[in-house]
Amino acid sequence: MQSEVIIAGFGGQGVLLVGHLIAYAGMLEGKEVTWLPSYGPEIRGGTCNCTVVVSDRRIGSPSIPHPAAVIVMNRPSLDKFEPAVAPGGSLIVNSSLTDRLPSRADLRTFLLPASGMAQELGSSRVANLILLGAYLAATGVVSFPGVMAALEGILPSDKHPLLPLNRRALEAGIEFVNGAGRAG
Repeated sequence: MQSEVIIAGFGGQGVLLVGHLIAYAGMLEGKEVTWLPSYGPEIRGGTCNCTVVVSDRRIGSPSIPHPAAVIVMNRPSLDKFEPAVAPGGSLIVNSSLTDRLPSRADLRTFLLPASGMAQELGSSRVANLILLGAYLAATGVVSFPGVMAALEGILPSDKHPLLPLNRRALEAGIEFVNGAGRAG
């Protein structure tokens, strides 16, 4: 089994963190992983994406032109990366920050108003984790416990009080995909 995902948005949305969590969870689960970040010199506010490959075997290249999944956090990312998703792949979209629907009918598409959902949870900063939860539910590439363990490992100890909020954000994304929120 090998699965690839591109996570894309603008700097400050937690794009690289989501990629890091997927890669770290994969390592904790004994899988081979690559994590390839890409961002402009302006970082916060500029375009940002990362590619993560998780596999049961050695990975030949960290660069994937047609990933099995893409998580997009804004409209420019949707425009750029929707065409790249492999046919039959998953497209997970923060519909709060996109003003158009995806155009491809050959994808499993999940439209989450992640920014709005994050506000309801009490922090706009967890929209990325809501989208990550949706990715977990849609693909099963890494496990929820693996991602929670990765969060505990990545977050400095003074940020551990945020773990319950992070858990709720992940669960909200999972519930959205498993419930009536799925489109496509």
